[in-house]
Amino acid sequence: MSEYIIEMNGIRKVFPGVIANDNITLQLKKGEIHALLGENGAGKSTLMGVLFGIYQAEAGEILKDGVPVRIHDPKDANKKGIGMVHQHFKLVEVFSVLDNIMLGAEETKRGVLQKKKAREKALKLSEKYKLQVDLDAVIEDISVGMQQRVEILKMLYRDNDILIFDEPTAVLTPQEIEELMLTMRNFAREGKSILFITHKLNEIKAVADRCTVLRKGKCVGTVDVKDSTVDSLAEMMVGRKVIFKVDKKPADPKDAILRVSNLSLTTEASGKHQLHNVSFNVRRGEIVSIAGIEGNGQSELVYTLTGLMKPTHGTITFGEQDITKCSIRERNDLGIAHIPEDRHRYGLVLDYNLAENMILKSYHTPQFKKYGFLRFPAIQEHAEKLIRFFDIRAGEGPDTPARSMSGGNQQKAIIAREVSLSPDLLIAVQPTRGLDVGAIEYIQKQLIAARDEGRAVLLVSLELEEVMNISDRILVMYEGKIVAEVDAEHAVRQELGLYMAGATPSDFVREVM
Repeated sequence: MSEYIIEMNGIRKVFPGVIANDNITLQLKKGEIHALLGENGAGKSTLMGVLFGIYQAEAGEILKDGVPVRIHDPKDANKKGIGMVHQHFKLVEVFSVLDNIMLGAEETKRGVLQKKKAREKALKLSEKYKLQVDLDAVIEDISVGMQQRVEILKMLYRDNDILIFDEPTAVLTPQEIEELMLTMRNFAREGKSILFITHKLNEIKAVADRCTVLRKGKCVGTVDVKDSTVDSLAEMMVGRKVIFKVDKKPADPKDAILRVSNLSLTTEASGKHQLHNVSFNVRRGEIVSIAGIEGNGQSELVYTLTGLMKPTHGTITFGEQDITKCSIRERNDLGIAHIPEDRHRYGLVLDYNLAENMILKSYHTPQFKKYGFLRFPAIQEHAEKLIRFFDIRAGEGPDTPARSMSGGNQQKAIIAREVSLSPDLLIAVQPTRGLDVGAIEYIQKQLIAARDEGRAVLLVSLELEEVMNISDRILVMYEGKIVAEVDAEHAVRQELGLYMAGATPSDFVREVM
């Protein structure tokens, strides 16, 4: 019997204008957690798409237990024991959790759906793997972390023993990431084999046995994780040494450009306070970060600042102007740029091409419009410039459909559009989510450069390392309130963790004493 449960030999996959996979070989052992590492657009998701039957390779072969197999589509992959949790979940939002788990694998008897039997099986799997979910909840009403549990249960429901996780931690809180890591280790102990796509090197060190590195569609090599360092993995991925701590000179803040006073938001449906008397300011020439566990009001705060939601009470002042009731367009034109947390819902029009997405906020300006008509040569030239400057991997250049781009390159496109507006205030929400270490380094330098040019930056991030690395001041949110303000230069991880759990500065002093 073969040593490997899955072998992908000499895989080649070509899309218009780009060779996504160029003669790649990947071997997965039974009971192994095998990481797949690479820059955005390196071909990782495409390779897993070939294994899962989403794409058909132009060359190469796939072997399962040493026997050549042909995987025609995802349903065929499931029959062969291969399951996949996609980076962007494939769930029907208006269906229940149970309906989504069953979908595509329904069991009927005399034409009647055996829902009771499906419920029993789903409950047993949920209890066995500690993946607690409400089977009757509607997908659109549950958290992102809970949706991921549903995706995992979908795989287990189909009795898959080869599990593919595509960027599984990109949208999870730190607590949910720890739970997922534990779940993956339990799967491996049971003999399931896992392919794990990630950009996060610390996660690879934490759970993976071996790691295969891709760069620009080619396989750089496969290494034993225990014999590798974070630095060596990063260098394999990017092709150069990566600086994990960004050097920055001390901030030289000027006048306050954004002033928020007693901002409150109460949802009409539940009557719940999403924001409660939030007050702070952001000055030109500084990076202010908002830290906190997801779901503590950060999203609602950003929505009110950018005009997506209207606050119940309080005022927002930008420069000398009260913008509390201003439209989104008015705020954009005044000089506020926004990198949103959900790139698909708020950042891009997926059915537009890259060039069109790059002017979503500026198509009405004289640069791109004349006599009521769009100036397409100027739009193309603008997109080409941003593609080069921000290293956006797009196979068809400005004509590339946004939907066809990798998640990381979609994120780069949004950042390029917002930074190119030269805003007075840049609100960046999870700007490095889903990016590789090289891209993270670049984006963080861009935020610091914006600060050094005298712009104000408001950063919202779940990554404490990122918050501590590039901030000048740190505000901590808990249950819709700002519970602490910390000078980033003297910030301590443990102290920030206490504030994120609801402690106040006075509690921390008592704890130290």
